[in-house]
Order: sequence, then structure tokens, then C-alpha cells
Amino acid sequence: MARKKFQDEPENHDRWLVSYADFVTLLFAFFVVMYAISSVNEGKYRILTSSLISAFGKVGLPPLPTTIIENTANTPEPIRPITSQRKRNGEATLRREKDQMTNMARDILKTLDPLIAQGKVRVTQSSRGVSIEINASVLFDPGEAKLTSESSQALYAVATILKNDHHAIQVEGHTDNLPISNVLFPSNWELSAVRASSVVRLFVDRGIPETRLLAVGHGAKQPVSTNDTPEGRLRNRRVEIMILSALSEKVTEVPVLPHAITNPEAIRK
Repeated sequence: MARKKFQDEPENHDRWLVSYADFVTLLFAFFVVMYAISSVNEGKYRILTSSLISAFGKVGLPPLPTTIIENTANTPEPIRPITSQRKRNGEATLRREKDQMTNMARDILKTLDPLIAQGKVRVTQSSRGVSIEINASVLFDPGEAKLTSESSQALYAVATILKNDHHAIQVEGHTDNLPISNVLFPSNWELSAVRASSVVRLFVDRGIPETRLLAVGHGAKQPVSTNDTPEGRLRNRRVEIMILSALSEKVTEVPVLPHAITNPEAIRK
């Protein structure tokens, strides 16, 4: 019996597509790896490497480059140094504030010139602001916290200067260390606090907003002279009006008005 002849299989002209698909797949994997290297850190690169090896088998991957561009999408922005423009703006703000406080000190010196000449008022400027130290004898009778009529006139003039300003004002009352005890003032604490409040109340009556004012009583805890002599105790009994600089918390050093206590001409010049 004759053998049955089999017909030859027709030639497949599309076999090249298989190799081409494999090549395209490897090329795609290569570009994925290159993109990953340019945008992730070392840890993410190694994770990607493991994933590709699992997916395509042991395919040669390029070694990890010595320089990796870190992905900073989720990292905080680095602190940039202060530019020269920002520095100049800060210096200009500081200079304007210093000039404004100095001009205010000059106006107060002119207003209180007679009392300054008598040594009853001291005006100084520091990094904290402008200080007006008024002897208690100018403002109050001994052991009292009610302003005298003469003192009210001087404080009215100061209030006129401060009314159109914006700085915070802290009024501080101080006494000597001699004890006081009566129905109104059981101790120097109450006396100093009420005296400061009396000045604050006058400022409010003259149109200064309450939000700018603060009254503080220190009693005898912050003497500026000895309490062993009558002269020293007289100096310690005082009210200090502090016009606080807006930059007092930021500025560490501001030139002090020289000899403002005994020589008001130093500021006028």
C-alpha cells in the first residue's frame, strides 16, 4: 500500500512579529528604567529593579548611577538665605522706626522742658522704646493716687503727642520701700498700681484707645536709687510711661539718646 503524502505547511511570513514584540517590550523596559533613575531615589530604584526582574526574568539592567537626582516632591523647601533686597527692606524699616521714636522723644522733651530742667522728669530712648520717668511728687500728693491739677496739664500735653501715634503704651507705677497701710492702700503694691491706672484713665479721657494702654504696679521692687536716703526714696517714687517700639522684640541694639536725662539739648540738635 502506498504511503500517503503530506502537503508541506505554508510558510509563515509573520514570524518576525514575535521577535519585534519582544524587542519593543525590552526597549520599553529600558526607557522605564532610565526614567526611574532620573526621578527617584536609590531605594525606589532597587524596588523597581526587583519588579522588572520578576516580570521579565534575568534581564540585564544598567548599574545604579553614582549621582542620583532625589525626588523632592514631598520634601520641605530648603531655607533660602535672605536676599540683599530683603535685607535692605529690613534695614529701611528699622531706620524708619528709630527715626519715628526719636522724633517722638524730641516732641516730648519740648513739651516737658520746664519739668526736665527741674530734674523731675527724665526722657530716654532705648531698644525698648521711649521712656518718660515722672517723679511721683509731680503727679500725686504723698500717699495719694489722685492726679493733681498741675500734673494733669503736663499729662494732657503728653497725651496730645501720643494720641495720633500707634505704639503701645505701658504705664508703670513705682514706690519706695517705706510701708503703707490704710483703708485705700493696704500696701505699696496697691498704691503703685492705682497710680498707674490714674495716668491710664487720663490718657483714655484724652482720646488714646484703651487697646494701646497697659497699667502695671511694681511697688518697691524696681528701685532706681537707694532707699536709705530721703533723696533716693524720692527718686524711687515715680511713674514711668513707656512708649514701646514696634521692633522691640526684633531689635537687639538701638542707639540711646545721649544725656537725655540731664541734657535735653542733645536731642534738640
